[in-house]
Amino acid sequence: MNTPSAPPSAANNTALNAAARARNDEFYTQLPDIEAELRHYPNAFRGKTVYCNCDDPRVSAFWHYFSHQFHHLGLKRLLATCYKNQNPNLFSRHDTEQAIMLDYDGFRTGETTPRPEDIGIKTLHGDGDFRSDECIALLQQADIVVTNPPFSLFREYVAQLVEHKKQFLIIGNVNAITYREVFPLIRENRVWLGYTGITAKAYKCPDGDIKKMGNTCWFTNLPHHRRKEKLILYRPYTPQDYPTYDNYDAIEVSKVANIPADYDGVMGVPITFLDKYNPDQFEILGATESEGRGFAGDLYDPTSGIAQAMAGGRRVFKRLFIRKRRHAGA
Repeated sequence: MNTPSAPPSAANNTALNAAARARNDEFYTQLPDIEAELRHYPNAFRGKTVYCNCDDPRVSAFWHYFSHQFHHLGLKRLLATCYKNQNPNLFSRHDTEQAIMLDYDGFRTGETTPRPEDIGIKTLHGDGDFRSDECIALLQQADIVVTNPPFSLFREYVAQLVEHKKQFLIIGNVNAITYREVFPLIRENRVWLGYTGITAKAYKCPDGDIKKMGNTCWFTNLPHHRRKEKLILYRPYTPQDYPTYDNYDAIEVSKVANIPADYDGVMGVPITFLDKYNPDQFEILGATESEGRGFAGDLYDPTSGIAQAMAGGRRVFKRLFIRKRRHAGA
């Protein structure tokens, strides 16, 4: 393992500490939520090294799941690290100021659960920041990253995974769909939503507080069967039901269920469309300029001076621009 030649910059540490203080930035992912998603990737982990790099392994449900399912999933190795902090509302137990890592390669023949003495516990030289040299060295050894990263650092976190060409399955706020660091990856079919899609969650923290996390979803580049399910379209197109935007060359579709069956042009749809997105049936062309300058390309009329999509003088919420693939039919 490499030791860090230098810690992250003061600015980066300030950002991470700010994330640690934000009560809605992180939460303890519940084991049933992990099981509900992970069961849809039955062969993805066979022979692979999994790294949970934002998880205190002493309390993490991710560590519990992977260590107990080690042989069932066919894992090669399991690693976990977390950022040390002193905030009792976040990941760690806060009974130590030293960041640690756990390294596990499976339980013994004839046993069904991991034994503490079989888990390698190592003290990190640094603070466990996922951007540190130590944690990047572990990332380079991993095949798949599975964790719940700090939401406020999500952009930087995803950029690191992409830079190191890692497969991943991570939880983020649904608004991350239109981040300028994330949306191009979705448009290019390099990142998509996990099987269980967009959900509203509330979580009980160790101190007893209930946190409402709003809409969250799994982001991944692991294949799953839901991406092959075809959305059934049945509504006919009429100009009255589907007005053209005032400032975009596309029609407004207010609900995913209302996508017309007989329209082949560009449509603006809610971001919840990604729950139903089949890349063989549709192509994603862009998003409204309010989500990122240049995201809409030639669809946007810049003379309007309004970045949000407008239909009949009324502004609508975030929209993705899609079009049916010519061979897909209805």
